[in-house]
This record gives sequence, structure tokens and C-alpha cells, in this order.
Amino acid sequence: MDDMPGSNELFLFLASTAHDMKNSLSVLSGTLEGLLDDAAPAIGPAYPKMAHMLYQTKRLNDNLMQLLALYKQVGTPAYPFDMQPLALGQLVLQVASAGRILLKSRGIVLETDFDPDLIWHFDEDLIIGVLGHAINNAIHYTADRIRLAIATVDGCLELRVEDNGAGYPAAMLQAGASAMRGAGSGVDFLSNSTGLGLYFSSEVAKMHKHRDRCGTVRLANGGHYGGGCFVLTLP
Repeated sequence: MDDMPGSNELFLFLASTAHDMKNSLSVLSGTLEGLLDDAAPAIGPAYPKMAHMLYQTKRLNDNLMQLLALYKQVGTPAYPFDMQPLALGQLVLQVASAGRILLKSRGIVLETDFDPDLIWHFDEDLIIGVLGHAINNAIHYTADRIRLAIATVDGCLELRVEDNGAGYPAAMLQAGASAMRGAGSGVDFLSNSTGLGLYFSSEVAKMHKHRDRCGTVRLANGGHYGGGCFVLTLP
């Protein structure tokens, strides 16, 4: 019997496969966005079905992106973590642009509240990934409105994604608290569909450090709309 490949080779194979799948999903997502954009205004029974396909495609693409990022953090000697100064106006523009077609197709308004001239140090790709996941998750819970609000609070940058839905159930709030303690402390990846996203977000937050402080993630209910709140805090 041939020897099984070593763990490093297996990890590389799985990462390569996930990367190929992510690329294919990105192409599919882009095609659906183009079709939905061309079909506006929404006419015919196929439009909501295509909008749901786009939501599920972006959700799968997010999961693969998160797996690849976590693999780079754990599976390689030096993850290319890149803290750079970035204007929040640029960050919000990228996040809003990435979700524009999906939000429009679902009839959801994205409101923003931020100082476009404020500059903060963070890993741009990772934070865009975290906020993109939070918005996609809010799409599942909201009635018709999502708010992305960014401000400085107690010397840290607080990034909030809020919706006007009924709020997170108790199990989701507990999963958010568990994610900050680590995957082994109670995040249920099998029963909680957002378990990977929460774990990914918490790991990204922890990677952002300044002096004796590191980033945090939490879920709450309330906020500007009284619904669910995803809160990322960066030192």
C-alpha cells in the first residue's frame, strides 16, 4: 500500500482545492450579479430565485475565503498579515460596492455612518472579509435595512453592522461569546451555520494588537434599529 501523503502535503492539496473552488464561485457570483443588474427592475418569477442563488453563492465563497485565511494563519510559518493605514472612506466604499447587487436584489437598504477622513491601521483584506461576512449574515436576519457604522470609542475603532430584524437568538449570542474564547470553547460548527464566520472574525480581531490591547468581536441585540448587532473593535 502506498504511503499516505504527509500532513503538509495534504494541507496544501486541500488549500489548493479550496482556492480553485473559491475562484469558480467568484465567477458564478459575478455572472449572477451581472444578470441581476441587467434584469432591474425586478420583473418575473426568476428574479427572486436568482437573488437567492447569489446570496448562497456569496455565503459559500465567504466560507472558502475564511478557511483559506485560517489555513494561512495556522498552516504556514508566516501569515502575510499586513497592517497599513487606511482611510475609512475607502474601506466603506469597497464593502458597499461588493454587496451592492445582492442588497439591491433583496430590497435591502445599506446605510452608512462614518468619518471618511478618519485613518486607522488594520489589515485591509481581512477586515473587508469580516465586514462582508457580517453584512451577508445580516441579510439573513434583517427586515429591509442594514447599517454600517464606524466610530472611535474609548480609543479604539468600533465597526458595527446592525439590522432591523428581530435580533439574534440566544444561541447565536452565546456562539459570539464562545468564538472569542476559541473554537474549543463552545462554537458549534455543526449546528450553527455561522460558526466558521464567527471564529474567523474573532481570530482576525485577535491578530490586531496595539500595546496591551487586541481586537474583539461580539454579537448583541439593540443598536440603532433595535435588531441584531455585529461589533468589531480594533485597538
